Amino acid sequence: MLSAGIVGLPNVGKSTLFNAVTRTRKAEAANYPFCTIEPNQGVVTVPDPRLDKLSVLSKSQKTVPAAIEFVDIAGLVKGASQGEGLGNQFLSHIREVDAIVQVVRCFESRDIHHVSGSVDPMRDIEVIHTELILADLASLQKRAERLQKQVRAGDKQAKAEATLIERIMPSLNNGLPVSALAFSHEEAPVLRSFFLLTAKPTIFACNVAEEELSAIVHGKSSGYVSEVQGYVRSHLNTEAVVISAQIESELVDLDPQEAAEYLAGLGLEESGVGSLIRSVYHLLGLRTYFTTGEKETRAWTIHAGDKAPAAAGVIHSDFERGFIAAETVRFADLVQLSSFAKAREAGKLRIEGKDYVVQDGDVMEFRFNV
Repeated sequence: MLSAGIVGLPNVGKSTLFNAVTRTRKAEAANYPFCTIEPNQGVVTVPDPRLDKLSVLSKSQKTVPAAIEFVDIAGLVKGASQGEGLGNQFLSHIREVDAIVQVVRCFESRDIHHVSGSVDPMRDIEVIHTELILADLASLQKRAERLQKQVRAGDKQAKAEATLIERIMPSLNNGLPVSALAFSHEEAPVLRSFFLLTAKPTIFACNVAEEELSAIVHGKSSGYVSEVQGYVRSHLNTEAVVISAQIESELVDLDPQEAAEYLAGLGLEESGVGSLIRSVYHLLGLRTYFTTGEKETRAWTIHAGDKAPAAAGVIHSDFERGFIAAETVRFADLVQLSSFAKAREAGKLRIEGKDYVVQDGDVMEFRFNV
């Protein structure tokens, strides 16, 4: 299962957000730096209204959503790459996740201490950005030194690694993350072996106060949020979502109906956590196809670009090994026509072969022979 690490400076709302995302109280959320030392982990279901509609359509006895893992990682501080604030330990935790959710504090509060003494989202982003780049530079420099002897001996793998390091280093020295570079099909596996922090796909979560979230939803701009969204879009080629960890923490102890009423009272249709989870799911390069019937409706997780046999293999390796074809219909067509039989009559149920690239939202049934 792929995982996303929640990172940021101390006291920006990371643990509060983790508790909200996982709907637990596993992570201690306190008003002092480094209240989190060891990372907290939690499996999170991916909200998908399509799943519920299919389950109702098929009158399924069981509904199984897709899932990913979130990891609450302790706060980083300036100098983390040099070991400040237990930085080396925390950076190693970031290396183990597949994507990063960087929480940025975008609210003022006299009651919650900021490690730098004032609220400045752009400064906070730059601190984390710089520390991750410095950590990657140090890691690559050490690796390049270890490779020298093998390169001189003519080792092809070592030469490929050294060549890639030489290409990456200037960009890092200029403050560009590795994720901003393009890599060939041959370079990609070499890059993955480096476990670089700035190569990980990243999304930013602007943590705002309750009253500010309601204002943003109703079209009023926020200086902090607008600044962050503009910067990460133009400089880091990623997105920033808006969330209120304060609101989300209050929803954790409510049942679904109470939560919906609470959100409606704020003028919100959905918890920000749902949007964040879906954004992270797609950030990880994951997509969903469905199987549905009376016994079960299930969301299956695949990688973008996976072909039908690989998708079948997610259910069972025998399905991939003996793949013959896949009966496929788009979610929207199936819901509109209300049954597989009517979808077949309307020509919307297709028979796809081994080269079919599965699309997000496909509803599938596999034919196989082992």
